[in-house]
Amino acid sequence: MSLGKGLGRGFESLIPTDFVDEDFDPTAREDEKVSKLRELPLEDIVRDEDQPRKEFDPEALEALAKSIKANGVLQPIVVTKEGDKFKIVAGERRYRAAGIAGLETIPAIVRTLDAQNRLELSIIENAQREDLNAIELATAYAKLKTQFNLDAKGIAERIGKSESAVINTMRLLNLPEFAKKIMVENNLSEGVMRPLITMDEETIKEVLPRIIEDGWSSRRVEEYIKLKKKKSSSAIIKESKFFEREEKFQKKFQARKVTITDKSIKITFKNNKELEELLKKLGE
Repeated sequence: MSLGKGLGRGFESLIPTDFVDEDFDPTAREDEKVSKLRELPLEDIVRDEDQPRKEFDPEALEALAKSIKANGVLQPIVVTKEGDKFKIVAGERRYRAAGIAGLETIPAIVRTLDAQNRLELSIIENAQREDLNAIELATAYAKLKTQFNLDAKGIAERIGKSESAVINTMRLLNLPEFAKKIMVENNLSEGVMRPLITMDEETIKEVLPRIIEDGWSSRRVEEYIKLKKKKSSSAIIKESKFFEREEKFQKKFQARKVTITDKSIKITFKNNKELEELLKKLGE
């Protein structure tokens, strides 16, 4: 069951939540046990009247319909059997856009209500495990979004984490496939990979070996990218030689930030108390 990217705004525009990569899906086997992938006639499908989302942006639907005409429905909707019909659990926007696009059928994952509930519990239990890598965790969150109509707040409530933590983890799904695989293979942290999310593939390929071989921290990655945006490669190499010393001094002085150039050292503190303590040490 290969699922593809869709269109969206807000939460969905930040994170490709219409995408679940089976390579990193911790509940893929469980899903196979309780799901059947079928091609259903649109006329046999009904919306869930209890679905909280009532309004759909006409322009966004038209855009999705055009995408469906060109590429087909890349991600199946999720339905449960109800009498002689199938009720939508997740994917009403895709269902509506398929109708606009003139399709007569749509790919659908068919589950029983009990199976749907069991799978949700399985995903939540997996998302709470400490041994999952960050990409598997992000994939579990994305599955809760796409197949259970949960937003970041709903996911956070179910797994006992903050909404911002859920969003930040899910943003890792925006990394290119090669970066995700390298991240998992080398056990790279979420923090060190996060600055790369908005970078082009060339920059990511340039930075990843440095993270792995030189043990770059997230701050060093951020500084490198910041310099790269402003300067040439030669200037970056020249200034990046100070990264290690900056981090060393930052820890030594317990400073908020240390910046070193060829001509100066700048130490930034969180408050006056920390500054006074350093001045006392320097005066001794």
